[in-house]
Amino acid sequence: MKGVIAGMIVGLFASVSLVQASSLPRVASLNLCTDQLLLLLAEPEQIVGVTPLARDCWSAVLCEQAQHVPVLRPTAESIVVSHPDIVLGGIYTTAVAMQAAREGGAQVIVLPPAQSLTDIPAQIMTVANAIGVPERGRQLAMVFATRLASLSVERNSTDPTAAVYAANGFVTHKGSLPDDVLAHAGFRNYATVMGHQASSRFSMDLLIAQPPDLLILDRSGKGTSLAQSMLDHPALKQAFAGPHHLDLPARLWLCGLPQTLDSVVMLRNARHNLEMSVP
Repeated sequence: MKGVIAGMIVGLFASVSLVQASSLPRVASLNLCTDQLLLLLAEPEQIVGVTPLARDCWSAVLCEQAQHVPVLRPTAESIVVSHPDIVLGGIYTTAVAMQAAREGGAQVIVLPPAQSLTDIPAQIMTVANAIGVPERGRQLAMVFATRLASLSVERNSTDPTAAVYAANGFVTHKGSLPDDVLAHAGFRNYATVMGHQASSRFSMDLLIAQPPDLLILDRSGKGTSLAQSMLDHPALKQAFAGPHHLDLPARLWLCGLPQTLDSVVMLRNARHNLEMSVP
């Protein structure tokens, strides 16, 4: 008899879960960053589709999880056919697809790129509230805030400098998410120290002549293009050897996610290694 009752209880909870899942809105994402917030927060049954980039492990930290949900091309035709209740996108998401979503009666949520670590909890809650899982969002945001507080270090004018060096010699500028990550890990942004406030290109000669304490190579995709090949130039390897060099996966800070804090951990370890290398 007890076994029968236990079976009935399990069945009841399963039925309740199914009812709750079926009452949640169906959601499509048209942007890599909203893809990953959706994967973090939504019930699998809610996800109408994420973009193909969500399955690219060079770009997405949740690429493995994305293998188990549908892929949706970010086009108006895809939105019209799938008819989601909610569409998530970024400010640079294809305007035609977003307009098709509005005209089809979907609620459209547009998230700007996260520019600081403190933007991330608010974006988590924006998505969580929209898709009907506010409690899950609150828990995730609280865990993030607690971990951020434990990782952050006091900033100082004598902090070591770090340059985030990408293809074609571009460096990370002030006001970006990687810039804020550097600050929380106890580094000053080399570009800002050198007087560059906007996106800039730095020659290899300048980097070597006036080197930052740490060179972070931003490998944001596969390929062997000339633009990316400069990151492996022998002169850079020689100038920034040992603790003065760090390969940090760009997917950690392409989007503002809980996993972005892993980049803070890597950078704090890099700073520790720099300090240990000083005679």
